[in-house]
Amino acid sequence: MQTESKRLIRLHEVMNLTGLSRASVYNYIKSGIFPPPAKFGKSSLWEYTEIQEWISNRLQERDNK
Repeated sequence: MQTESKRLIRLHEVMNLTGLSRASVYNYIKSGIFPPPAKFGKSSLWEYTEIQEWISNRLQERDNK
């Protein structure tokens, strides 16, 4: 069985990658349009590939209009 290393990122990096504010990230999560974080103690961490996929999907939606 092959294991894949998953890169986890914090909110600050999510905000830098997406251009979203903290409030927008959490509002989008609440609305179901943004991937929720995984909780590690008090920390909220996102899987980097999920954020990249979310960005790609937004760009694809834009291009298909």
